[in-house]
Amino acid sequence: MDSQDSSHPLGECITTFLVFCELGKNSADNTLENYKRYLKKFSNFLGENTPVAEITLQKVEDFRLHLARQKNPRTGDRITLKTQSYHLIALRAFLKFLQKRDIQSFAPEKIELPKIPERDIEHLDHEEVERLFGAVDTERLVGKRDMAILTTLFSTGLRVSELCSLNRDEVNVERGEFAVRGKGRKVRVVFLTPLATAAIQQYLEARDDGTQPLFIAYARKSKNVVGGRGAIHRAHGNENTHDRRLTRGVVEEIVRKYTYAAGIIKKVTPHTLRHSFATTLLKNGADLRSVQIMLGHASITTTQIYTHLTDTHLKKVHEEFHK
Repeated sequence: MDSQDSSHPLGECITTFLVFCELGKNSADNTLENYKRYLKKFSNFLGENTPVAEITLQKVEDFRLHLARQKNPRTGDRITLKTQSYHLIALRAFLKFLQKRDIQSFAPEKIELPKIPERDIEHLDHEEVERLFGAVDTERLVGKRDMAILTTLFSTGLRVSELCSLNRDEVNVERGEFAVRGKGRKVRVVFLTPLATAAIQQYLEARDDGTQPLFIAYARKSKNVVGGRGAIHRAHGNENTHDRRLTRGVVEEIVRKYTYAAGIIKKVTPHTLRHSFATTLLKNGADLRSVQIMLGHASITTTQIYTHLTDTHLKKVHEEFHK
């Protein structure tokens, strides 16, 4: 893309930007998909052949109004402020890319993100975590797998995509630690509790397959299936296939299943266990910087979303002991 060419169609520039993100920045697949989806909406709104030099504050504001008025065809709800913000973040990243290449366009720093109310972080307390683990029947193979999944999520704070991508030879159960490649393909070390280590060992010892993934799906007809929805345990293909790695949706179903079985009324997802991991560490005295590293957050600002939870905990301690 020649910076001296004054036309620079929007659609062509977006394509070049996405290639740069994939090859130059080594962006994660999810980031690429999001950028592609959000910027596609912007180019559809302005027109793919619109020169990027014609992007103005008024056109960006018109796009924001367009987003705010859009409704989910399924639910009829309007797009949330958070989702609108994601569109604008993608647009700013794109404009910064043009700026660095001396391509005339709108200044990215002039785009202000909407003020989003502080989100309520849902997490489980110690008693709820115990109930969740207690709902698993570990006498059967699927139960052993599910216990290993739940304890690993709570022990390490892994993202569900990171959990699904794990292979057997990557997890050192003897040392109770392993490296994981997270967002931006950055590698970090995570640690297993004795409970999680034992759960993984018991699961692997019970398996008789030679597949590579640490956590695999089981066919509905398997005698090891424990209740629940059959789709949770259906393998991708026939029973002998080597492509049996669990997907994000399957892990989410597993967490929901045991949340219901444990009588927990909160909406619990794999990410809730990640939140629970972080809040447990902070409430027990861990410093924010260490938690940031263990979570794989690029910025400590992201980790600070948990501090209001620990502040509440400290207030309760103060009220109880300072009389």
